[in-house]
Amino acid sequence: MFTAMDAIAKQLTREVGLIQTIWVRYTGQALLVFLIVLPKLPDVAKSHYPKLQILRSVVLMAATCLFFLSISKIGLAEATAIMDINPVLITLGAFLFLGEKIGPRRILGIIVSMVGALIIIRPGTDVFTIYAVLPLIAAVCYTTYNLTTRFVGNRESPWTSLLYSALCGAVVFSCIVPFFWQPVSLFAAGLMVLLSLCGTFSQLMLIKALAIGEASLLAPFAYIGLIYATIWGFIFFGEFPDEWSIVGAIIIAISGFYVWYRDTFGSKSEAKRAK
Repeated sequence: MFTAMDAIAKQLTREVGLIQTIWVRYTGQALLVFLIVLPKLPDVAKSHYPKLQILRSVVLMAATCLFFLSISKIGLAEATAIMDINPVLITLGAFLFLGEKIGPRRILGIIVSMVGALIIIRPGTDVFTIYAVLPLIAAVCYTTYNLTTRFVGNRESPWTSLLYSALCGAVVFSCIVPFFWQPVSLFAAGLMVLLSLCGTFSQLMLIKALAIGEASLLAPFAYIGLIYATIWGFIFFGEFPDEWSIVGAIIIAISGFYVWYRDTFGSKSEAKRAK
């Protein structure tokens, strides 16, 4: 659903522009959640961590803006591959901010993942574009979103987290969008509805997953998105990553799986040896 949302957003930016697309992404989610939770809105709107929830909303909005801008200029698969460094960045962030352990092997995984991203971006070459750097910055923002979501966890209702996720983007872009409004065709209106649905329910499932499952267990599933992003890019936009982008994506995925393997199985092996 995340990659479907990205593909829809890529097309919608061509129809109505970037600002209107981002406005739909967040306002659509805010309205859907509002309607769903309306009978118990006062309870859902209450948060034990209002500052963290606002931070989540801000960094998610930043990640979306940067990523949507990048996919309007470069291939969906390339942008998704660069964005897919976020699982190893989560490992680094969990060490820095959540007090989780990190060892030399995990640090190696983070470095290798960054090398894979640089292979795709290829700074200093003719294929380099500043838009390829945007998913890298977006990955940092999205990592912050994931870490704060993990910290909030099951202490908050997923509907509370979902409502706050859309709050900042909906408010900010509702103030901006009148200055950039473009006529909406029937096709664009249909894309807007689909974008709202995919954005809302993909976030709901992510929040729920992070509340009930270990992040290390969930991390590898992020790389499934790379497969779908390649499929959508090929089917709908005639895009296919070049050989170096494929190499970079494979390196990022391998490093991510390696970090996941160390998190999931390495700690168990160490515990057995300790016994």
